[in-house]
Amino acid sequence: MFMESMGTCAWITHFGRTIWRRWSGYHRRSRVETRMHCVKLLGQRLAARDFDRQVAEFQLRVAVLNGFTALGIPVTEVLG
Repeated sequence: MFMESMGTCAWITHFGRTIWRRWSGYHRRSRVETRMHCVKLLGQRLAARDFDRQVAEFQLRVAVLNGFTALGIPVTEVLG
């Protein structure tokens, strides 16, 4: 693990952090981890017992999060 970490550090030093993030998929993984954290903030457990209802409950949570995300995106307009 240590040698692998040292290899990663050398790679980042040589090519740069931005290229490493794109090559390794780090940015995508970080965004997924952040989104899953937000989903867990809505509750750790599903209330429904039936699988189909659990799916519906999870889809509802995702819809709520998407709504919050849409509220936070600024609307820009071209002036001129």
